[in-house]
Amino acid sequence: MFSYTHGGEIYDKKVSLDFSVNTNPFGMPEGVRKILIDSVDLYDRYPDDYYRELKTALAKEHSLDDDELICANGASDMIYRLCEVIRPGKALLCAPTFIEYEQALKAVGCEIAYYNLKEENDFALQEDYLIHLTPDIHMVFLCNPSNPIGNLVDKKLLIKVAEKCQELGIVLVVDECFLDFVKEAESLICHRKRYPGLFILKAFTKFYALAGLRLGYGVCSGKELMEELLRHTPSWNVSLPAQLAGVEALKDMAYREKTYKWIESEREYLSLGLSALGFKVYPSQGNFLLFHGKEGLYEELLKRGILIRECKNYRQLGPGYYRAAVKAREDNEQLLKVIGEILGKDAI
Repeated sequence: MFSYTHGGEIYDKKVSLDFSVNTNPFGMPEGVRKILIDSVDLYDRYPDDYYRELKTALAKEHSLDDDELICANGASDMIYRLCEVIRPGKALLCAPTFIEYEQALKAVGCEIAYYNLKEENDFALQEDYLIHLTPDIHMVFLCNPSNPIGNLVDKKLLIKVAEKCQELGIVLVVDECFLDFVKEAESLICHRKRYPGLFILKAFTKFYALAGLRLGYGVCSGKELMEELLRHTPSWNVSLPAQLAGVEALKDMAYREKTYKWIESEREYLSLGLSALGFKVYPSQGNFLLFHGKEGLYEELLKRGILIRECKNYRQLGPGYYRAAVKAREDNEQLLKVIGEILGKDAI
């Protein structure tokens, strides 16, 4: 039986605090909650197959043409559909990175080459990555900020990667699902016209805490690829509640500002706390932290009702590597307190 290897294993475990999934701890915006409740009598209808209102809102948000945008049942749906449409003979992945890329590529029989990120560089992408972009590579996935580390790819290097992929005819997929947490970050969306082979992947899952509704989208200026993706899209693939939620979420600027203020303080607080307990904590611009230390911590925390993401199944990682979401101060304090009790140390 196929086994999923992500966080969020709350349905078969007794969990009181879940640090294994990286969704916004504020929960969905209040306006989203209200419209979902107020619109419940509409859910007996089929959703708009062309998600017109949602597409208009997203096009305005990112200054896009309608034909540069496609929506999906979450980012993972888009990843699998991309692989199904392109059917690359060979792809390049970083290691470690989001596991879903590898699973989707293997599902279409793709050969995979790996660029190993090095611990001594805090698992940051380096200039020599460009050497691995060769004519036999058909597709590349890059996660920015990366998962499970949370670091950003250097802007100049990212443009060099896009340039070389364009030159070699490589489809470059840049996953920006966590970029919304980085207030000053520049999306590659503004460079899409220069690189028709560039596909930018985004979602409402993390920033707006809409994981259960499943809403992702992609941006690309390459018309042939977008038309082929649409041909491989099942009817009504974006539910009516998801469409309503997406439109409403984009309106809430106060929610965004509240999130930026929270992430700046709480990520630093949790990072300092884990470091004080003796863990190696890797630099992150996302809403989660990768750290390394005592083996068996996952099991010890689970006994106490706290779930973190064990990262030993990531390539280039192994036992003793963990990822924890940055949550509200009270929850972060509880995590540090319980880890301190396990280690016999005082939390800061």
